[in-house]
Amino acid sequence: MELIRELAVYERAEKEVTVSLQHFEESGFGSNPVWWAFVVEIDGLVAAFALYYIRYSTWKGQRMYLEDILVTRQMRRQGLGSALFERLLEEVQEKKLNGIVWQVLDWNESAIKFYEKHNAKFDYEWVNCSLVSFTPSMYPSISTSTPSSTILTVSKLTPNTCDMI
Repeated sequence: MELIRELAVYERAEKEVTVSLQHFEESGFGSNPVWWAFVVEIDGLVAAFALYYIRYSTWKGQRMYLEDILVTRQMRRQGLGSALFERLLEEVQEKKLNGIVWQVLDWNESAIKFYEKHNAKFDYEWVNCSLVSFTPSMYPSISTSTPSSTILTVSKLTPNTCDMI
């Protein structure tokens, strides 16, 4: 978690790290992992890491989402980030994914230059959105806006209904 905290400090969001080591480990190494990662080790110490997961785009299919990439401060400008990024691109090919996507902070000029060197396409149209915590009481009941004669059902998509979307 040391490198994760270093990344949070660098991104000016130190107080945003709320995940516990137990949750982190279970999420990556438990019975149903949701993330994968690569590390660069030098003399037995982790000097850089990249963490990703697979996301699904209704337009593009399965894509890698690069959640974080970090090279420790003292090891920057030595090619570790490029080595990690190239390994991620190999993983995209090995898993037959349809590309890789990520976000970069608009003030992080060194990261932006790094991605420009790798021919990244920047998309300034989209705005990030998130819900950190929520309760059902935050949303009005759907029944108040649906006519009483309408039957509305929300359920999981099944193979039987895939051709309808």
